[in-house]
Parts: sequence; C-alpha cells; structure tokens
Amino acid sequence: MADIRIGDRLIGVEHPPFVIAELSGNHNQQLDLAMAMIEQAARAGAHAIKLQTFTADSMTLDVDNEHFVIQEKDSLWYGESLHALYQKAATPYEWHKPLFDKAKSLGMLAFSSPFDAQAVDFLDELDVPCFKIASFELTDLPLIKKAASKNKPLIMSTGMASLTEIEQAVTTAKNAGCQDIILLKCTSTYPAQPTNTNLATIANMQQTFDCQVGLSDHTAGIGVSVAAVVLGATVIEKHFVLDRSAGGVDAAFSLEPDEFKSLVTETERAHQALGRVKYGGTPAEDKSKQYRRSIYISKDVQQGDELNANNMRIVRPAFGLAPKNWDKVLGKVAKRHLPKGTALDWSMFE
Repeated sequence: MADIRIGDRLIGVEHPPFVIAELSGNHNQQLDLAMAMIEQAARAGAHAIKLQTFTADSMTLDVDNEHFVIQEKDSLWYGESLHALYQKAATPYEWHKPLFDKAKSLGMLAFSSPFDAQAVDFLDELDVPCFKIASFELTDLPLIKKAASKNKPLIMSTGMASLTEIEQAVTTAKNAGCQDIILLKCTSTYPAQPTNTNLATIANMQQTFDCQVGLSDHTAGIGVSVAAVVLGATVIEKHFVLDRSAGGVDAAFSLEPDEFKSLVTETERAHQALGRVKYGGTPAEDKSKQYRRSIYISKDVQQGDELNANNMRIVRPAFGLAPKNWDKVLGKVAKRHLPKGTALDWSMFE
C-alpha cells in the first residue's frame, strides 16, 4: 500500500511508526500547563501533538436526565453529566493557534479531532496537515464527509465500529475526495485492557481496506503499542500527561514524559527489528561463527596413533573439522605428531 504524507513525514510500513501525543483535556484548562505538555512531548520524541476541537454545547445538551449523565459505575467519570465533563475537557478555540505554533517551533506536527462541521472549518483555516476522527464519531458520516472534502489525509479511529460501519466511513471519505486514509484499531474503553485489544485485527483491517492501519492505545504502559508495530501498525496514538497523580480527565490512561520517551524508542526498535525473512545469519554475525564447535585434539597424539574419543573432543572454537564429521574421523590413524589443542583437518590422518 502507498505511503501517506502528513506534513513533512511519510507514513508507511517502510518508515518508523508515527507517534502522536494526544493532549486531550489533561491540560486542566490551564494554558501554561498545555504549553509545558507540548514542550515535554517534544523532549520525549513525539512526532506530533493532537488536540480535540469542540465545545460542551457542540458535543451534547446541557440536560441532567439519565440520558446525559454517565451511569456506568466502573467509568472514570461515573455520575458526571456529559455537558460538565466536556466543559472540563474542552480546549478553548483561542488556544489552538498558539499551541500549534509551539509544537511546530519544536519540530512536531500539530492537528486535532474536530467534532462538528464548524470545527472542521476552524482547523482548516489553521492549516492543519490532517484531520483525526474520534472513534465515537466514526458513524457521523456528515462529519466525515465534511473533513474529507478538505483534501487532507484523514485518520479515523474505529473503536467499537462494525466492519460495515468502517466500510461506510471509508466509502464516505473516498466519495468526498479523500484517498489518504489511515484507520486506527482502537478499544473505546478508558482505560482499555490488553485482553480486549485484539491486535490481530490490524493485519485483517489492512487487507480489507487496503490502507495504513495504526493503533489508538488506551491501555496502560507501552507493551500493546510495541506489539501493534510488530503486527504492522504505522501510527501509534497515546494520551499524554505530565503527572498522572496530579489528575486530568484522561490522566489514568495517559503516559508521563519518561514513559512516552520509552514508547517512541521501543516502537522504533520494534520496527527496526521486523526486517525480512532471513536464515543463515547476517553479515554482523559472521565473526560469531568462529565460536561454534569443531573437532580438536584433546591429548597429545603421536604418528601412527588411532584417533578416538580419548584424544579428540568437540569443543569451541570452530577452526577444526565440523562436528558432523566425528564418525568419519573415529579410528583414523594420525600421519604425524598432533599436540593437544590442534584443530583437526583432513590432511592430518590416513
């Protein structure tokens, strides 16, 4: 499948994974904290930062009935109204340009997830290099059509979407003029468990939709992301926070700077390690072959002596005859004196 260019970066199986630091609402409505997060994300090696572009009113209604209050007792946000939660999580529109400019000044790409048509236009005016569709919005086909019409790459999290729903989203994007599509395998629970992540879907998704596939990872740690790269993921998105203990709406499943640095390092190592099907060792291993075993004289042998298990051994290094020749050598007669430590070769016996 073809590479996709986002800004100055090529995304594809031949390139190191594209690692995105999702700031989400972990800035706690503090601009200086958001700026510090971007600085630390750059130091950790993130290739891009991502925001979320919405207001509480564009996301939901300010209503307190049971439809608009989180009822799941195992949720991080149990009992909160959707409107109040989105108010806490929102990144003010006026912050976007300074945050994007900060990221770009530190060598990172910067973009966002729009959650309504107005947000798409707003981000387009800021010249973002791509758009990201969140997993809960994958079935919002009018939003996908709007974002896809801007002639920029589209990254879409698949979350709990069925195969049919993903196909509808991809078809909508293509019909609106977007051919550069990256799908992200995603488990839309917060946090997610490795047992619910089903990374085996990545290869199937690549084949089914003939596009780049990555991972939006809500699990703890970096192990799932590293495994995803081995299975073909070309993009990794992880939530980012300066200090989990200080809180933040998504802090519980976000990585701190040192952890994020490990994520960047280890996913790149995983990509480097993939290589190709190869038997017989690499050029780097050539010198190591001398430390295989071979047949050596283990006790002084005189001319005319029989070679046997009492005066020969199979030991390291490998300058003598290969061990596979042991039975052929047993019982042969030495042509000359062979001191202990002699690497046996064919010329030394009758």
